[in-house]
Amino acid sequence: MARILAIDYGLKRTGLAVTDELQIIASGLTTVSTPQLITFLQEYCKQETIELFLIGEPKQLNNEASESEAFIIPFIKKLEKVFPNIPIKRVDERFTSKMAFQTMIDSGLKKNQRKNKALIDEISATLILQSYLYSK
Repeated sequence: MARILAIDYGLKRTGLAVTDELQIIASGLTTVSTPQLITFLQEYCKQETIELFLIGEPKQLNNEASESEAFIIPFIKKLEKVFPNIPIKRVDERFTSKMAFQTMIDSGLKKNQRKNKALIDEISATLILQSYLYSK
């Protein structure tokens, strides 16, 4: 089996998470500077077989798309061109940043460590991936 890679897209940084090859466990992969994201994914896909890209879908409480969706759509179009053989699914990402922050608190990270926005993005991507795996 191949891995599933989750993407928590942001304008500055993008959190990434990936499954094991059996698609059972979701693990944080890294956080990448968004301008380098496509290059990072190209290198990663040379080393690992990716079956599916999951991309967070930011929504407001009323279920409408959030403002950041306007930045995600062009990224998805570029991703489809670079990786035409890897399907893309969207996953509701409401509250993942808050859940990621709470996860950091629950795991005992000190206050200055919880200010690490890159870690929050990586944990958010992991939560997106876990929610997808639970729904499968």
